[in-house]
Amino acid sequence: MKTFLLPDLGEGLTEAEIVEWHVKVGDEIKTDAPLVSVETDKAIVEVPSPRSGRIAKLHAQVGDVVETGRPLMQFADGVDERADTGTVVGEVKAGEEKVEEKAVSTAKAGSATAGVKATPAVRALARRMNVDLSFVKPSGPDGLVTAADVERVAKRFAELGPPEPLRGARRAMAHHMTQAHSEVVPATVVADADIHQWMEDGADITVRLVHAIVAGCTQEPALNTWFDGHALARRVLQKIDVGIAVDTKDGLFVPVLRDVANRSNNDLREGLDRLRADVKARRVPPEELRGSTITLSNFGMIAGRYAAPVVVPPAVAILGAGQIRDEVVAVDGAPTVHRILPLSLTFDHRAVTGGEAARFLAAVINSLESAVAE
Repeated sequence: MKTFLLPDLGEGLTEAEIVEWHVKVGDEIKTDAPLVSVETDKAIVEVPSPRSGRIAKLHAQVGDVVETGRPLMQFADGVDERADTGTVVGEVKAGEEKVEEKAVSTAKAGSATAGVKATPAVRALARRMNVDLSFVKPSGPDGLVTAADVERVAKRFAELGPPEPLRGARRAMAHHMTQAHSEVVPATVVADADIHQWMEDGADITVRLVHAIVAGCTQEPALNTWFDGHALARRVLQKIDVGIAVDTKDGLFVPVLRDVANRSNNDLREGLDRLRADVKARRVPPEELRGSTITLSNFGMIAGRYAAPVVVPPAVAILGAGQIRDEVVAVDGAPTVHRILPLSLTFDHRAVTGGEAARFLAAVINSLESAVAE
């Protein structure tokens, strides 16, 4: 039989969740006919059949997560393309040497269980009972986790019921946030923009924010950059592609609005509406979720004044817009009420200086406070 491995579905995608099989065992399929729909990096993608043939076996069921390069299904004929799995060949002899167990920490540095003290037997028990040792409060001498500790936590977990595995958009979000936490050195600066000159019912705040980001990137191109932390190298980008954070019940999506500096207000609004419609329908093309050069989070549409938004590499900056509020300000020495938009800029301090970030934010504010969008 010939095994079909899950193909590389795009840059940076390492796994996919099976959403729907379009075939079953015994079916005949033609080359390029729909084989399976998978969800990866927040998009549902249809994988076509690489050849014609009869389906002999499906290696995954709906809901399973398959890593790129792992077996997906098998055709009934042809040569198996899988590489050697490393099966042990030859006689395995048992030793007679006795080894005394010692409490050691075998976890990798920086992992959740780093520094947890437990004997190999207790670690094996934790694996059998599906207990993460980082959740266990030790009761043994010198901070040692005992078998009773593991059993106590396992009992508590059993009472709580099985955990709900993260899938789809939430799973992708967890991966991205973990990457950001481990790689980025974040710093955040906040300020307010007085938008009284143009703020009115029906004002397109998101389009104004996009224009303001263009003004900021024009003033400080260092914010429109991809940074390679391993090579300590950056690419200052000419085109501004803004990732737009979109909140849904299924998780966070960040589709990309392309080349925003060269688009009209109407074109930007149409592009935003189309991206949101694609996200809502869960049919956003994968290419629309990649390649942002800077991100906008308009979280104030829900609640919140200031925040420390998360920068996801390789980008180096994200602008957050909080909830617009009425505030008393001094105008010509007299108090008056104006509409105020709070802003939060988080940047990767490995690639962006504090001065660059502050000048970027100042340009954003100047753009927002002008009577007409720049």
